[in-house]
This record gives sequence, structure tokens and C-alpha cells, in this order.
Amino acid sequence: MTANRPSKEKTLLLILACINFTHILDFMIMMPLGNYLMPFFQISPQQFTLLVAAYTISAGISGFIAAFFADRYDRKKILLIGYCGFLIGTLACGLAPSYQALLGARLLAGTFGGLIGAQVLSIVSDLIPFERRGAAMGSVMAAFSIASTFGVPFSLYLANLISWHAPFLLVALLGLILIPLIIRHIPSMEGHIAAKEDQGKKLEVLTRVLADPHQRLALLFSGLIMMGHFLVVPFINPYLEFNNGYSKTQTPMIYLAGGVAAFFASTILGRMSDRYGKLKVFTICILASLPLVILITNLPPIPFGWVLVFFACWFIVSTGRGVTAQAMVSNVVDPRYRGGFMSFNSSVQQMGTSAASLVAGFVILKGEGGRILRYPWLGYLSIAVLLVCVLLGRKIFRVAAQKAKAAGTDRFSPAISADGKPGTGYAHSHSTTTP
Repeated sequence: MTANRPSKEKTLLLILACINFTHILDFMIMMPLGNYLMPFFQISPQQFTLLVAAYTISAGISGFIAAFFADRYDRKKILLIGYCGFLIGTLACGLAPSYQALLGARLLAGTFGGLIGAQVLSIVSDLIPFERRGAAMGSVMAAFSIASTFGVPFSLYLANLISWHAPFLLVALLGLILIPLIIRHIPSMEGHIAAKEDQGKKLEVLTRVLADPHQRLALLFSGLIMMGHFLVVPFINPYLEFNNGYSKTQTPMIYLAGGVAAFFASTILGRMSDRYGKLKVFTICILASLPLVILITNLPPIPFGWVLVFFACWFIVSTGRGVTAQAMVSNVVDPRYRGGFMSFNSSVQQMGTSAASLVAGFVILKGEGGRILRYPWLGYLSIAVLLVCVLLGRKIFRVAAQKAKAAGTDRFSPAISADGKPGTGYAHSHSTTTP
């Protein structure tokens, strides 16, 4: 390791976190805008959830397609192309004059946005050894917390002050500033590219994943994690406002309180997962989230301070399970195939989010005065899905770690053992361009 590598690594992680911030904020801001967009466009809950799902559906499709060529090109180039297209789509959202135009702009933003998440995770996975990857994932995924803490409340403030168009214009402006930093500070990454004669047919990317039961289960696991979380998210703001009477000036505070808590928790829980075992931390976070889901979806009118406490706790455990799940998923595939697999992973996550939004729109009914009906049903469904994730997580990573140990390969770092705890032995390594 060179003397200046730590500072370059921090710069790299900071830029990737900023990319994630804009990418995640663009996706997240659509959900709390439900109580703005439904009255503005005079649309139903089903039409609103279609707006939410449009981004993730197109992102899932483009991510799936990208999986067939992601490992054949420089990860930096794919990231740049995806990010530029995403910014154009986001700008179109900010300028959309009608429901139909906004729907089309969300589809465009999602098409390119589907290329971003997988490349960010692949870059982190390629450059950071597994024994430190939990903390690195925590740093990059802290963008979720920052988007919640500062991005969503400020965006909602702009929506109150100007209009619902303003948040999307803000994301486009921030992304434009990041482009030269990406060009300058993210290195070209071609070390994962095999020789042309070793690349085989394009469909081998898919058949390789389908042939490995651990990779199939890991993808199912990823999709269900996202579905379990986002089943309850799209109607949080409308439920708090139309059912419990909290104002538009109050509801953004749940993202501020939750984001602050999750910001600190993401790094702490990432390090704890490196030390005590990713599977253990993941399981604890899942189980701790279940009573909070019940509480949030059955929340009676109570002092708003308690609402902030409950959401802060929910954000913490949700962040913890996300950080640990992605750290584990990133290690089920060899480095030279990771780009394609992570593209599939990103695609499946987007599809899980889309399914959650569409199911939520199907379940929810709109009552008098905009009241949200049958919201508790989504909470019960979310719990069922998350419990399945606990079982899948234990099966996937225990069996996979045992298989890797028996094979004597470095496919799984000795930082994870059969029970998900840190182990001993050699460190995982591979050839790639390093910062």
C-alpha cells in the first residue's frame, strides 16, 4: 500500500457516496411527494405508485441488460454514461408540465439510473478487501442517510417554498457539479476484463448466475429485502398528513431525525459487522425492525416527538440490514464476474422496489379527505417478506462460506466464516486498477 493510498481511497469513497446521494435522493424524493402530486395532478394512489414504480421498472430492465456487457468495459466509463443520462432524465422531471410528461421523464431517468448503483458497488467491491468492505459499504451507503437527513427535508422545503419541480432541479444541479470530479478522481478500472477469447458468449453472464444456486438465492434475497422495506414507504407522508393530521412542515422532520440517526449508525453498524459478523448484525437489525413496522403502519395520533423517535429507530435498523446485506451479497461471486452479477443484483433490487410500490398501490384505498385506508395490511405483508429474508440470509451465506472453505479458494474472504463471523487466514485479493 502506498503512502497516499488512504487519502485517495477516502476521496474515492466520498465521490461514490456523493453519486449515491444524488441517485438515491432522486429516487427517494418521489415517495414523500405523494401528498403534493396526488392533489396537484388529481390522481389516485394507484397512479401515484405508478410514478414511483416507473423509475425502478426502467432501472431494473436497463440493469438487467447492462449485466451482459458490464464486465467487458471500464467500470468508470459505464458509470459516467449512466450518470449523465440519469441527470438528463432528472432535469426532464423538474421541467415536466403534466402527469404523462413526468411519468415519461421518470422512465428516462430510471433507464440510465439502473447503470449507476451496480457500478458504484462493483467499484467498492473491487478496490476494498472484504475484511474492510463492511465499513466501506457503510461509508458509501451513508449517502442514503444523508439524503434522508438533509436531501429530503430540504427538497420538501423547496417544494413548499417553490413547487414540487424544485427538488428534481436541485438534483440535476448537484450532479452537474460532480461530473468533473468523477472524471478526475475515479480511476479507470479494466483489471477485471478478461481476454476476448476468455469472455465467451454474452448469454454466459446469465447462465453463469443461473447455474450457481447461491447466486440465485442471493439475488432473490436482495429483491425481497428491498420489497420488504419499500412496501410501507410510499404512503408514509400521506398517512401522517391525511390520517393523523400532521402538517407538511412537520412530516419532513421524520427524514431529518431518521437520517441523522442512520448516518451515524451506518458506519458503526458497518464496522460492527466486520468485527462480529455480517450475518449476525443483519439478523439482529431485521428482527428489531419488525415491531417498528407494526407501530408505523398502525400509528395513532400521538405527540410528534414520539413519531420522530420511532422513525429514527426504524431508519437505524433499516440502514443496518441494508449495509450488511450488500456486503454479504458482494462476495458470492468471483471478482472478474462481479460487474455482471452486481448489475443483476441492482436490477433485481429495482424490481423488488417496483413490486413493492405496485402492490402498495393495489392494497391502498383512498378515503374521504384523502385518508389512506388499509395501510396496516402493508405492514403485515412487509413483516412476512422480511422474515423470509432472515431464513434466506442464513441459508445463503452459511452454505456459501462452507463451500468456499472446502474448495480452498479466495472466493469468500476468511473475514467471514460459516456462521457469518470473522475468520482467520489469507486475505482476499485480485488484480485491478487501484487508486
